[in-house]
Formats: sequence, C-alpha cells, structure tokens
Amino acid sequence: MKNFNNFIMTTYINRGLAFLISLGMSFALVACGGGGVVPSNGVQIRTLSSDFGTRKAVSYAPYRSTTSDATNFQNEQVTTANVLQDLRLLQEGGFTLIRLFNSSDAMAKVVLETIRDNNLDIKVMLGVWIQSGSDAANQAEIVRAVSLANSHRSTVLALSVGNETMVNWSFNPVPVNDMVRYINSVRSQVTQPVTTDDNWAFFAKASGNQDPKAILNAVDFVAMHTYPLADSIHDANKWNWQQVNTPANQRAAAMMDAAIAAAQSDFSAVRTHMDSLGLNNVPIVVGETGWKAVASGNENFRAHPVNQKMYFDRLTAWLSASSASKPKSIFYFEAFDEPWKRADDKWGLFNVNRQARYVVQSLYSSDKWESGSYSATDAVYFIPTQSNGTVSANRYTVFADTVTANEVRPTEIPFWVGWDATPTAYAGSSALSYVTGDGPNSLEITPAPASWGWGLIAALQTTSDDLSQFASSGNLNLSIKTTYPGKIEIGFLTGTTAASSAYDVYLVVDPNNNTYGYRNDGNWHNVTIPIRDITPQGARAFGLESSANSRLDLSRVTNPLVIADRYAKTGKANNYNDRTKLYIDNVYWSK
Repeated sequence: MKNFNNFIMTTYINRGLAFLISLGMSFALVACGGGGVVPSNGVQIRTLSSDFGTRKAVSYAPYRSTTSDATNFQNEQVTTANVLQDLRLLQEGGFTLIRLFNSSDAMAKVVLETIRDNNLDIKVMLGVWIQSGSDAANQAEIVRAVSLANSHRSTVLALSVGNETMVNWSFNPVPVNDMVRYINSVRSQVTQPVTTDDNWAFFAKASGNQDPKAILNAVDFVAMHTYPLADSIHDANKWNWQQVNTPANQRAAAMMDAAIAAAQSDFSAVRTHMDSLGLNNVPIVVGETGWKAVASGNENFRAHPVNQKMYFDRLTAWLSASSASKPKSIFYFEAFDEPWKRADDKWGLFNVNRQARYVVQSLYSSDKWESGSYSATDAVYFIPTQSNGTVSANRYTVFADTVTANEVRPTEIPFWVGWDATPTAYAGSSALSYVTGDGPNSLEITPAPASWGWGLIAALQTTSDDLSQFASSGNLNLSIKTTYPGKIEIGFLTGTTAASSAYDVYLVVDPNNNTYGYRNDGNWHNVTIPIRDITPQGARAFGLESSANSRLDLSRVTNPLVIADRYAKTGKANNYNDRTKLYIDNVYWSK
C-alpha cells in the first residue's frame, strides 16, 4: 500500500535472513530426478537423492524470539535443547527433509551437529546466505557451507546458494553473474547437487526479470518459490482469490482450488521456459510455498487454520497425482512460527510454542495441539463490503473507552494495521498514558518506516459507513500525544482496492503552526479538522491513479482514520526512519 491499500512485495522477509519456507508432505515423487548433461554448457548434472522423492519436506528455522526495537532473531542464542525438541517434533510427524537458510555457526552448525549427535533420521538442504554487496561476508559464508557439507555428507543432500536475490522485487538483490560465480565456487568444493532458491518469476523469465539462462546452466536443479497467498495481495489480477461469482457456501473451496491452480501455473511457466532452453533433464523442486493460519499482513478473508490445511492438502494431492507435471519435492513454508518476522509470521505448521496447528494435528496426539477446534465449514472467504447505511447521528466514534450519549460506532470493530505487506507501522493498546476523561486505554502507534515513510489505518474489513452527512459541517477529531518530529498526515479513505475505488483523503498538519490543534511537545492535545478542509486534498489511491472508480465517496468510508507520514508530502528526506511513538485516543467524527 503505499497508502495505500496496495503494497510492494515483502512478505518475503524471512525469505531472506533466516528466511522463509519449506515443508514437504509426501511432496516428493518416487523418482530420483535429474541426471544427464546440460546441453548448453556440458556440465554434468548431479542427481538429486531419492530422498527428495520420498521424504516430507519443510523449511526450518529455530528462532523463537519476538521482535522489539532492541532485539530480534539475530540476538537469540540457538540452543541444542531447543533444536532437538523441534527436530523430534518434525520427525514424529514424518517431516524428515528440512531446508536451512544459512550456514552459520550459530544456527546451521548447531542443527547439523544435533542431527548427528542424536542419530536423527533427518536430511538437510543446506542454505548459503548471500548478502547483496558484501562479497567478503559471502566468501566467509561459502567457507562455512563447504565445511558443513563435507563434514556432514550423509545428512546434507543438497545446497542452495542465495535466497530470492534475483527476482525483480528482491530486497537483497544480487546480479546473475555474481550469483553464478558463487554457485560455481560452492559446486567446485562439494559433491552434492547445488542450486539457488528464487521466485518462480525469475526462473520463468517473466516480464521485468533478469535472464535466468546463466543460472539455469549452472545449477543441478531448480528451487522455485510460489506464493499464491502473497500474490493475492501484491497482484490482484494474477489469480481470482475473491471468487465473487461463486455462492458463499462454496467460495472458500473455490478460492483454495484457484490457489493451487495458481501454484501449478507458476510451476508450468518455469518448466516451459527451461524446456525451451533444452534443459528438460534439470529437475524442479518447490523450495517455498505455504499458507498462513492467521492474518498478520493484510491477508483477511484468506488466512485461517482451515484454509491453511486446505492448501496443504491440495499440495499433497498434487504430488500424489500420476501426472508428470509436478515438482520432485515441495518444501512447505514453514515448520514453526517466528514472531520476529512480524507481518511475515504465522506460516507455521506449529505456533511459536511448538503446538501443532490444525493443518497437522492428525499426525500428533492431542496434548501437542494448539487450542481451538475447527471443521471444514470454518474456512474463511471473501465477503464483499456492505454499506451500513447513512449515519445520521451527530457523533461517529471510531476509538474511545467512554460511550457518549446518542453516538454511533462502526458496525465492526476497526482493524488497526500498517500500510504495506510488511507493515510500516504497528498499533497496540497502551494503558501507560491516556487522555484524561476517557478510560484506561489509548492506542500506541510505533512507526516502522519504509524508505518513503509509513502509515496506519483503522480499517473496516467487511463493511463501509455512509458518512456523507458530515461533508459540509463535520469534523474529524482525535487526541494525540507525541514528540514525533515534523509534520504528519491525518485523514481517512473511501472505497476499496478490491473494487479499484480506494481514494485517499489526507491532510498535512504542522506542529509548529499548531495546525488544527496538533502539537508534538509530549503532552495530550485535541485535534479537530473540518472534513471540508480534508476533502480537497484527496487523491486516487496508490496504484489506482488511472482508475475511474477511484473517487471521493463519503457514502463508502472504509478507513475512518488514517495517520501517516509520507515523506514526499511532509517534506522529509527519503529513508528518514524516525520511530518515535505516537499515542492517540478519543477518535471520532462530529457535526
């Protein structure tokens, strides 16, 4: 969203540093895969172990810590006891082929030594973490990877050099020629098959991507990623997740059928491009795919424990089919939740407390389950936004403890969420500081800026409210306490991105001029902004600049409060990156 109910690609956060996905149900064929010579360069393809066709595969990272301003997963000490607990859980469920994302002493070495010292029947695809612009660090990582691969030859079945570094939206970009050099360096020092993990669009040479030919000629197999769930956020036209023409009682199943079809289409695109280059003998595994059990980054109407199981089961059926049009193995993303990933969390087959989610509960005794029970009818699906009718009351309260006589509140409780798939701001209840006269709770906003700034919305997920009667004489009110520097934006949004009708209505307020009562001196201040002053500042939402449906429509207010700092609007330089908290309370429209 950069405003944004649209977003740029990032749910691949962990598909980066410790990063993302792997699973494997019986995601693997019985054939051993590979073999032969790549025609274009004469490199003898190393055959994938038959374990890729018989073991259930999953991405594994042991990090359990939460994220705060001071700590993240890199500060966590990975212990043998924790790793052993994890690996025994995975082995019990039959997940005995794991993907690691790096070759660090702090993580990968601990995992491999735990497997060896406890004689665990677990095999590994070892990661080699490649960092953009850091050749010295990459060379040191390669040294560690080669040592681990050679020391644990019976456990390490393959190596993957780099993770989502070459797709055009990569947040850790590496040129193809550099990656070929790293792959060749690793391959020359080990006997196992070597690959690189990347998004399907790179391997298929989709529009705007680097040419993968040199990579395809350097690897022994392809490890492609496909994320229909993430694509439903970042590319609304890629596949039809909403299924609005399907009856509501069939919509969840239709969505999940379409999701697996999208993953299969991504696979076919990669296979077709490889075959066009004469690389028919180079096998493909799905190095990452998965479905969230909980919406943590704007996946409402999609993420749910039942939907996660529906996707998992469809992947299993795909690999069990007799068709040749399928990967050698599928690494499900991921084994365990990792709270440090924040908006990119909740993919786990297990939650962070190592409790089995609904998706795999049939593999474990009930004492290992997380709480909650589900059935197939609990699956979520898209519900078109419904209008609640015209609000005629003089006060429309968005957020306040105190109930005011004759007020109206949104039909559904607003969902406070930061813009973008990796949110650029976070909101939580705070009882540490609150406006006098309005009970114990205020809302604490913590910016987590992107290069362009940040934003937070109070989103109505399935409804909109008709606030047209506030147009001429109404005000948007809130109490705010902060020392956040400089100007900010306050306003609202009408319409939805789903209907290409989202319309931003934000006004810049300046603390130095005490604009509309806004001050940033660390004390509570009441801000009152006439709606008629905000509406002239409106504009079509990000990504909808050419949409005729994007227009001011106070009869369909879907975000009754937006607070943001887009640096281009407030005069700050790109990458400003201030994270000073803001507290808000007593948010309401009045007339």
